[in-house]
Amino acid sequence: MRTTLTENAIRAANPNTTLWDGAVRNFGLRVTPAGAKSFIVLLGSGRRHAIGRYPTISLAQARMKAKQVLAERTLGRFLPKTITWDSAVEEYIAVCEHKTRVRTSKEYRRSLKCYFGFGSTRLADITKHEIARKLDKLHETPSQQRHALIYVRMFFKWAQGRDYVEHNPCATATAPKSESRSRVLTDDELRRVWIASDECGTFGVIVKLLILTGQRRGETAALQSSWIKPDTITLPKEITKNGREHTFPIGTMAASLLAKRSTSGGLFLARWKQTNFSGWSTSKAALDKLSGVSGWTLHDLRRTFATNLAALGTPIHVTERLLNHVSGTQSGIVAVYQRHSYMPEMRKAVEARERHLHALVEQAKIAA
Repeated sequence: MRTTLTENAIRAANPNTTLWDGAVRNFGLRVTPAGAKSFIVLLGSGRRHAIGRYPTISLAQARMKAKQVLAERTLGRFLPKTITWDSAVEEYIAVCEHKTRVRTSKEYRRSLKCYFGFGSTRLADITKHEIARKLDKLHETPSQQRHALIYVRMFFKWAQGRDYVEHNPCATATAPKSESRSRVLTDDELRRVWIASDECGTFGVIVKLLILTGQRRGETAALQSSWIKPDTITLPKEITKNGREHTFPIGTMAASLLAKRSTSGGLFLARWKQTNFSGWSTSKAALDKLSGVSGWTLHDLRRTFATNLAALGTPIHVTERLLNHVSGTQSGIVAVYQRHSYMPEMRKAVEARERHLHALVEQAKIAA
């Protein structure tokens, strides 16, 4: 809405509105939903520069400041606020922690810190080419490259909204297209990975649980003792990918692995005891070397789990329930009205899976 701003117009302004001044172009007043009033200047590309709060700053002072900012903008002397990469990332993560799940904000921090370590570099000095060089280092892992680009693009969009940068250097950056994976480990590969996991400590236990349960690695690494019953595990909605609580049965092999890690808190804490297991890449490389199996990811164990269940005659809707999929037979109207837990059917599938895996491992022992 454009009108000549006056003291009376400012006092009468409704919440959640923006009034643009008819006297000074691109100068206006922003009123938040809570009623707070701030003077702003539009600098181009939709970017707004805050001048100050009303009535701390008067209309006359704000209008004069707006003219100064717009003049400096025209002369090319207006620069975004000075802030370093590290400081901006910390501020951004603090904001994310109030809006996203803990696991999500931790992933944002890890990605921005590990893949884009610009340290004390001034945020406004980071160019598209420098971002591209960082992304190029991830060329061997296209999935990581795509996710890293998404995270850094979101970060710079936030920074642009804070006037820390004038332009988003990632706005036109591209990453490799996602290709659907189809890797399923053979019985021989699965056997070798299982046996080699015995020499991989905590990581090895996680891998075995992924093989036995088909769950996601992040959800498995986050396991707490309070979520585990003698023959079931319940993942709270706060950590699941789809935001739904997930209870699934476990067999004797999985229960035995969990019993050996009896603790009052997290089962797979990192060495510093404050976060869940880390060091995935190093541990996975060691496992590949020990097992002689390469070209696979931990998520491929989830696909292998589903494929093996199909071979054992498990109905697809039971497999989807075990995997906590909200798609296909478990979505839409079915999800609303179909409340059967399928626990007996899931337990039958898990037991068949464990028998099959036990036979594979025993065959290796006999051969040895």
